[in-house]
Amino acid sequence: MASTTSTGTASPSAPVRASSRAPDDTKLALLFILPAFIGYVAFMLWPTLRGIYLSFTKYNLLTPPEFNGLDNYTRMVQDPIFWNSLKVTLWYVVLNIGFQTLFALVIAVMMQRLTQKTWLRAIVLTPYLVSNVVAAMIFIWILDYQLGIGNAVLDWIGIGRIGFLSDETWAIPTIAAINVWRHVGYTALLIFAGLQTIPETVYEAGRIDGASENRMFRSITIPLLRPILALVLIITIVGSFQVFDTVAIATQGGPGNATRVLQYYIYDLAFGRFQFGYASALSVGLLIVLMVISIAQYKLSRADTSDLD
Repeated sequence: MASTTSTGTASPSAPVRASSRAPDDTKLALLFILPAFIGYVAFMLWPTLRGIYLSFTKYNLLTPPEFNGLDNYTRMVQDPIFWNSLKVTLWYVVLNIGFQTLFALVIAVMMQRLTQKTWLRAIVLTPYLVSNVVAAMIFIWILDYQLGIGNAVLDWIGIGRIGFLSDETWAIPTIAAINVWRHVGYTALLIFAGLQTIPETVYEAGRIDGASENRMFRSITIPLLRPILALVLIITIVGSFQVFDTVAIATQGGPGNATRVLQYYIYDLAFGRFQFGYASALSVGLLIVLMVISIAQYKLSRADTSDLD
C-alpha cells in the first residue's frame, strides 16, 4: 500500500529488513577453550617458568631457594658428566631417528602402494600401544645374557651371546632399537597420512612419461612429502632427546655412564641427589638446545611450504 507525501505523490513503503547479523559465539568458544588453557598454564607454562627461576638458585627441596646467579650454568659448562650425557644422547638420537624414519617411510609407502586395509594399520600401530616400561621389561627378558631367548637363539646359530644391555658398545644401540620397535608404527601412520595428500594424478602423469616406481619415489613422493617429513622429524627428534623410561628400566644409566642420557642425568640430580637448582639449569639448557634444533630444522626444510602449491 503506497503512502502519500505532503505534495500528494505516492511513495512505496520501505520494506522491513530482518537483521542478518551473525550471533557472537566468542563467549562459548572461550568457555570450551578454558579447560585446556587452565591445563596448559598449570602443567606447562608455570612449571617452565618455575624451572627457569630455580635454575638461578641453589635449592634442595628442604630449604628455601637461594639465589646464586649463573653458578649453575658455570658448573654445567665445566661438568664432564653433562658433556658425556649430551654425547650419549646425541648418539641415541642419531640411531633412533635414522632407523625409525627409514623404516617408517618404507612401511608407509608399502601401505600406500600395496594395501590400505584398516586392520593392517592397527597391526602396525600395536607396538605403540605398549608402554615404554612394559616394552623395556619385555626386552630385558628377551635379551638377558644368560636366560634371554634372543641370546639363546644367537648361541644356537653359532654367533654367540651378546651383552646387549651390559656392554658399553651395545647398550645405546639396543635402547635405540627398543624405541624404534615401539614408535615406528606411529611414525609410519603420520607419514602415511601425508602420502594421502599427494594427488594420484601426479603419479599417473609419471607413468605416462614412462617413469619407474623408484624414479617416481625419488622425484614425486619425497619432494611432495617434504613438509610432513619435516614435521615428523621435529616431533621425533624432540621426543628422542627426552628419552628416559627405557633407560631407567633397562640400564639405569649403565654400564658406567654408557647410557646416562640427559633426561636420566637430570632426574638423578633432582630426585637422587636433591640438587634441584642444578637440575633445573640442565633442563633449561636442554630446552634451549631443542628450540635451536627445531627452529633450524623448520627453516632449512622449508616445512611451511609445499611443492604442490
